[in-house]
Amino acid sequence: MGRVVFITGGTGYIGSRLIPMLCARGHTVRALARRDSRARLPAGCTAVEGNALDETSFRDKIQPANTFVQLVGVPHPSPSKGAQFRAVDLISVRASVAAAARAGIEHFVYVSVAHPAPMMKEYIAVRSEGESLLRASGMNATILRPWYVLGPGHWWPLALVPCYWICERLPATRESARRLGLVTIRQMLSALLQAVDDPAMGLRILEVPAIRASACGRPGGVP
Repeated sequence: MGRVVFITGGTGYIGSRLIPMLCARGHTVRALARRDSRARLPAGCTAVEGNALDETSFRDKIQPANTFVQLVGVPHPSPSKGAQFRAVDLISVRASVAAAARAGIEHFVYVSVAHPAPMMKEYIAVRSEGESLLRASGMNATILRPWYVLGPGHWWPLALVPCYWICERLPATRESARRLGLVTIRQMLSALLQAVDDPAMGLRILEVPAIRASACGRPGGVP
């Protein structure tokens, strides 16, 4: 049965690819966007004007959605962007969780990040706070924890694949190499589609191995 999905970050790297797939699977998509960004939303969704950093601008526009997908984030995260993570990622997830809870959302989908890790501490701290907000809200939620998503414009970590291959086979580094492994945009999209199709009851966390596995034998073909 198709669901009504409210999505933030619909013009971004993942959101712009996810929306057409959700529509193709029979879901109704309502996508939040500022007035000057509405034209960048993919065809097939309903644009909802608002500011992801301001709960009051969209909290009364979420219904009749029953699923909320939170994809707002600073592009190309790096250790130098700590202030941006706090100003964008953190403020937006605070607004989204509060607004979704108020709207009676049945299932919240949140893209977090793999942790713990020896780097990107500010980014991990912000995303971890987002997870804590979801837990405190009491909403059913699926949290995805990728480390780096490979795809168009994001291919440079392919050079690290041999290192990952070795580390995943050494007992001392196997767990961290798998938890902080690379996933492809295809695998992320498949995991997100699966999360929407099959809502969690309670809290469900998908680490890197589960995100990778979601694309295996996925019906409908995720490019």
